[in-house]
Amino acid sequence: MSDTVVEQVEELRPRSRGKFTDPGITADGQTRASVALDTLETLWFNTGTLCNIECANCYMESSPSNDRLVYISAQETREFLDEIKSLSLNTREIAFTGGEPFMNPDMLEMARDALSRGYEVLILTNAMQPMQRKRIKNGLLKLLAEHGGKLNLRVSLDHYARELHETERGPRSWNPTLSGLDWLSENGLNITIAGRTCWGEDESQARKGYEQLIADHGWNIEAQDKAALILFPEMDESEDVPEITTKCWDILGVAPGDIMCATSRMVVKRRGEDKPTVLPCTLLPYDRAFTMGSTLQQAANAQGGMFEHGAVRLCHPYCSKFCVLGGASCSA
Repeated sequence: MSDTVVEQVEELRPRSRGKFTDPGITADGQTRASVALDTLETLWFNTGTLCNIECANCYMESSPSNDRLVYISAQETREFLDEIKSLSLNTREIAFTGGEPFMNPDMLEMARDALSRGYEVLILTNAMQPMQRKRIKNGLLKLLAEHGGKLNLRVSLDHYARELHETERGPRSWNPTLSGLDWLSENGLNITIAGRTCWGEDESQARKGYEQLIADHGWNIEAQDKAALILFPEMDESEDVPEITTKCWDILGVAPGDIMCATSRMVVKRRGEDKPTVLPCTLLPYDRAFTMGSTLQQAANAQGGMFEHGAVRLCHPYCSKFCVLGGASCSA
């Protein structure tokens, strides 16, 4: 057998490596799928991983003591907004996640900076005590008066029943969250809800349950609208999920442009580092293999490892479970 034939056979032979270990090749020897950035529609900022509560299954591992991602400052976010302008990027939305964003002392200033430049702003919050402080409430009302419908808040409500919500969020988390939602709705702020799909019920049943809760409180949310009530798949890195190959796009009827990293990037500030870091998406805050650089320009040209000319190789279980198979996106 010639050396050429041997090489071809070796290329077809399944590898003995585990899943999600080789950036370019799956465990069975196929070419791993990748996703290029079509347009930076949403730029996310992680405001810091400190949170007023500790959930049972938080992919960010946020808690009252976790500051692995430290508070990002208004000046640091401003530099990225300036870069968006200098690069003439077609960005529509600036989004903030945590931790609990309203624990960051610069949260209102960061939102105001983005809104004043004409961007839509999305803030993910649990709507509990940090958001309900007088200073924050007054600031939100002022932003609403100045910028109207461009300010949006997405509130985490893991289930429409108190017992299951508190299974995830902890005892005494239900009433404060509903109180926050009541206040946001009564004052005319744009609100959506983020729930979970880990409760053994189908989507129609879940939406019907949320619909009743929403009606009981008079919130201006349409439960059947998938952008107004977002039901996220559960994420578990240890779960055995299939890897996504280049052939999967046709098999699944999914296009690379449908995936979150085709339209978004996230900025984090890791503890002990001088500068913020750009990542492909909101789901991989700690994995340094997915570091794209400290500027949007560097991220656009990221090369090697998990990246190929700025395109992201789908080499993580979340890429499969949450984005490609789950069809989910953190953006509005």
